[in-house]
Amino acid sequence: MDTQDQGIEQNQYLTFRLAEEEFGVGILQVKEILEYGGVTSVPMVPDFIKGVINLRGNVVPVMDLKARFQMQSGELDKRACVVIVEVNMNGEETVMGILVDAVSEVMEIPPQDIEPPPPFGSKVSVDFIKGMAKVDKQFTMLLDIDKILSEEELAVVGSIQAENLPETLEAASV
Repeated sequence: MDTQDQGIEQNQYLTFRLAEEEFGVGILQVKEILEYGGVTSVPMVPDFIKGVINLRGNVVPVMDLKARFQMQSGELDKRACVVIVEVNMNGEETVMGILVDAVSEVMEIPPQDIEPPPPFGSKVSVDFIKGMAKVDKQFTMLLDIDKILSEEELAVVGSIQAENLPETLEAASV
């Protein structure tokens, strides 16, 4: 990654909504955005792993960010999306989906508009937060997507991708 790419990553974020909160993730980790069309459930995984989708022949686990952040879940509407991101799992890039209520926009946020995460009082553990961006008199929580899952949880995600899952994946094919 050259210096120019690093500058883009630090300044451009895909923003999205979870419940009534606005979040953002570095644009360079976003691979694509899909309309939510359901997932195939996988038994014996953490509650926040919604299931898997078949993305052009690849098994991609989908994490429900509201469940991960222990936010109140509601009905998904037609604006619900799966944001396909690339996360660093023990030095290896892994593709994963994150279920969000709605994608907002790609925003350029200058570093001087980003505050460090608060030490307490947030609905999200500060380990996940890269910073708090002040946008239009409101805060957007910028997530460190590589730190949303613990090492044990990343291992579960990796094992889901490594397994040969049954033909039922075809039902959730994208």
